Amino acid sequence: MTATFEHVRPSACPACNAAPAAEHMAELPKDARLMLSLPGIHCAGCISGVEKVLAAVPGVKEARVNLTLRRASVQAGPEVSAEALCTALERAGYEAHELDPGVLATTTADRQGRDLLMRLAVAFFAMMNVMLLSVAVWSGAEGVTRDMMHWISAAIAIPAVIFSGRPFYVSAWSALRAQRLNMDVPITLAIVLAVGTSLYETIHSGHHAYFDAAIALCTFLLAGRYLDHRTRASARSAAQELAALEVPRALRLSAAGEETVSVAELRVGDIVRVKPGGRIPVDGRVTAGQSEIDRSLMTGESLPAFAGAGSVVSAGEVNLTGPLTVEVTAAGQDTALHRIADLVAVAEAGRGNYTSLADQAAKLYAPGVHILSAVAAVGWWLYTQDLRIALNIAAAVLIITCPCALGLAVPAVTTAASGRLFRKGLLIKDGTALERLAEADTVVFDKTGTLTNGAPTPMALDHLREDAARVALALAQGSSHPLAESLAKALATRGLRPAHVTGLNEVPGYGVEGTWQGQAVRLGRAAWLGAEAPEDTATFLQIGDTAPLAITFADTLREGATDVVAALQAQGKRVILISGDTTAAVTRFAQTVGITEVIAEALPHEKAALVADLTAEGAKVLMVGDGLNDTAALAAAHVSISPASALDAARTASDMVLMGRSLAPIADAIRTSVSARKRIRENFTIATVYNVLAVPLAVAGLCSPLIAALAMSTSSITVSLNALRLK
Repeated sequence: MTATFEHVRPSACPACNAAPAAEHMAELPKDARLMLSLPGIHCAGCISGVEKVLAAVPGVKEARVNLTLRRASVQAGPEVSAEALCTALERAGYEAHELDPGVLATTTADRQGRDLLMRLAVAFFAMMNVMLLSVAVWSGAEGVTRDMMHWISAAIAIPAVIFSGRPFYVSAWSALRAQRLNMDVPITLAIVLAVGTSLYETIHSGHHAYFDAAIALCTFLLAGRYLDHRTRASARSAAQELAALEVPRALRLSAAGEETVSVAELRVGDIVRVKPGGRIPVDGRVTAGQSEIDRSLMTGESLPAFAGAGSVVSAGEVNLTGPLTVEVTAAGQDTALHRIADLVAVAEAGRGNYTSLADQAAKLYAPGVHILSAVAAVGWWLYTQDLRIALNIAAAVLIITCPCALGLAVPAVTTAASGRLFRKGLLIKDGTALERLAEADTVVFDKTGTLTNGAPTPMALDHLREDAARVALALAQGSSHPLAESLAKALATRGLRPAHVTGLNEVPGYGVEGTWQGQAVRLGRAAWLGAEAPEDTATFLQIGDTAPLAITFADTLREGATDVVAALQAQGKRVILISGDTTAAVTRFAQTVGITEVIAEALPHEKAALVADLTAEGAKVLMVGDGLNDTAALAAAHVSISPASALDAARTASDMVLMGRSLAPIADAIRTSVSARKRIRENFTIATVYNVLAVPLAVAGLCSPLIAALAMSTSSITVSLNALRLK
């Protein structure tokens, strides 16, 4: 971008010359950062395709796609709107929604993960060097040589332990300030005692120093902490995603004309205009215009609903075909969409109360270890009157009972199971998801977009003659209605070319019409063409005065839907189908997939209420859903799964995400989760048996801190190898 400043008179002072130029640059319009949600992208080809489409829009300076978050960040001039970008992407076949960047987190960088990995690297490097130095001492080095090795080990280990062990020290201090104990308190004591006694021995030319034990302790524990972090790294707040999906701006009508305002400025009684293709920003009542509304995100209904004067609309719904004028009845935090976000936030908080197996073990572990170590120290001091021996034995007890095996028991198994399921197409997002999945005894499925592909497809087209099919193709290509788009795609794949239809005109809420060979032709709703509406989803084609021809649509089954229902029932699970669709449609579909318990015409809060009721009855619910109307239920369930094609908020609320089109991995995931829970319990058993055998030796003074560190390492390796059996 260049700018000229001929009106600025040169000055001898550079600052005087720069000031007017700076003022002029400040007055220039600044680029805008727009955020788009792309729920349908799934591969590197999608990334390049989306970026190419966005880069071709005039005014776009830069476009970057994040496949993990399914978002696009666009740097563009002030003349570029999010609506224009969404339209361009949808024409290219990519579903896109505007997100409010102010609501989303300012950074997605994994700071905690990088911090743990850096500390682990430092600890591992220091451990390797200290172990090498210890070889000289183990080989029989004496006198000055031994002392030199100890001092060099101290110079390496002490800074490394101080730096690497910080997560444990901070956690332990926080627990002690709150007058409670956690697993990091004995860890910190063990490290401090090991370093303290080793430094004392080094200063007094002692035979043994245990710097290698202290740094090995840090290394193994950091490895477990990092593995645990990685299993949780994908989880983000679903409530935040829902809030970002709310439309940040609206077109308000006033006496002065149209003005674009923030949704936060709207009040009850204001009048807003919603253009075709736009997401409705408020709850309200239509005062003028006719269109069709896509309510699938809110209700799960696959068929667009007619909206005219007097119709009630909700924030988050999409206006499909015609402009609407809407009187605001609720905006911002009072909308139905925001209430769903509140439900999700409450449900997420409730799920956070789940206590994992590792946490249950920690409650028993920490006080027991402290008492045992203190008793050993006091007993040996009373017996020998030698504080040095007492502290060495106390350190050995703390190290040999150190929860490395406990710390690795869960993350090692979870990582192995997550890798196995990922290779089969299921991504685990939450560290306790596998434990909760193993407990599930009731499975609740959403219908549209979950057990089905979520897109109505024309059924039999053989009854259309070639000329009628070509007319239907021409009319369908002239409409933005989802059924018309699906019909156009199906007819085009048959190699047909559209007929020459003139005067194409889309009548919002009804259909599209035109003229072919001097005859009026129409494609649209049954009532518009004077036909009787069938129970199935259908559109009608009329050529001239002939009787309208019905073209029926049906949502196709998702791959593996019938098999996964049968597999779950064979495992003894209770399977329930819940949907916002009509009772007749849901009942017919349930018979197709073999589900006997059916709940139809369910609203979002009713889905969440069903899950809550089942939970109150003692059921452990697995919820599988994909839409905005499923989000609260997904968050409220004991454990939840959503397909990769689901809305961002639904995927975020879920504990697991199906990466492929098939539902088959769900049944395998339950089997794997049961095996994983078994391995976790085995790991706890290994750790317990190890402690039962090793602790008496440490208390008896038969294990130095070094031997204790080697024994601790052996138990940790055993636990990790047992976890690998899951693969």
